[in-house]
Amino acid sequence: MIEVRPCADTDEEERGLAAHNAVWPLDAITMDEVRSFRATTRAYAAFLARRDGIEVGSAACAVLPTRPDRGWTIVSVLPEHRRQGVGTALYCTVSGWLHERDIHKIRAPVREDDVDSIGFAERRGFREVERNAMAVLDLRELDPAPVAPPPGIEVTTWAERPELTPAIFEVAREALPDIPGAERQPDTLQNWLTHFGRPSSPRDATFVALAGAEVVGYAQLTTTAAQPQAAFHDMTAVKRAWRGRGIAGALKRAQIAWAKEHGYERLETENEARNEPIRRLNSALGYRPAPGHVILDGPLA
Repeated sequence: MIEVRPCADTDEEERGLAAHNAVWPLDAITMDEVRSFRATTRAYAAFLARRDGIEVGSAACAVLPTRPDRGWTIVSVLPEHRRQGVGTALYCTVSGWLHERDIHKIRAPVREDDVDSIGFAERRGFREVERNAMAVLDLRELDPAPVAPPPGIEVTTWAERPELTPAIFEVAREALPDIPGAERQPDTLQNWLTHFGRPSSPRDATFVALAGAEVVGYAQLTTTAAQPQAAFHDMTAVKRAWRGRGIAGALKRAQIAWAKEHGYERLETENEARNEPIRRLNSALGYRPAPGHVILDGPLA
């Protein structure tokens, strides 16, 4: 018998996260990151699945301020318990939770190389809306290049210049809609700052590009204790009028130097497959392709 119910307490949430990390080892996170993410949502729920009394999977579903008409959903079923109806039971439970909130679409990530899970979703009416290619930079033998910003540009950090926060937000608001496939709605400063200022994003690893007093770009790294050897590119953004001048490259080189100095062994980034400029930049900096994520949209069960 399969039973799915909301996580009753922190202990159950942690067990659900353990299932997620077992299924998604390259996306492993800690409960601190879960709590930080949950603080940015309009609604959030975590579910634990049991089959014949054994915990076999979990799901997390969130309603995000930037895309409130869909439930961002991650379903995790331990490999040895797949094809037993567990995934379907989690999907139905999440669908019921979203239906109660008058939300009728699900958006879900699937690993690009997980053919079985993509097939599971497609048979239920899900279709690909984004493909985020991953790239990895091995830092172990790397000698970082100089930051070398273009003439007239200064690169500093958010830690050094916290008063720049509203101006950094304006760069994000201009750049975010330009990401291919993103279809993101404008966010508020308060909601954006909850994500931008989360503990997993060290302030000295968020780099800011200045042209005089004007903030013209920024780039942010995140980290997690669940993957202590890796740091992750969260966002690289440059104002439209300042693109094509080498600012993004300087920001990335600053991040590479920071990660190397702090003992990280690799940097990871994901970019929508149609985002050619940033993918070319990553390739020029030495990043190598790795399986990323397919983002699927589909109906409730």
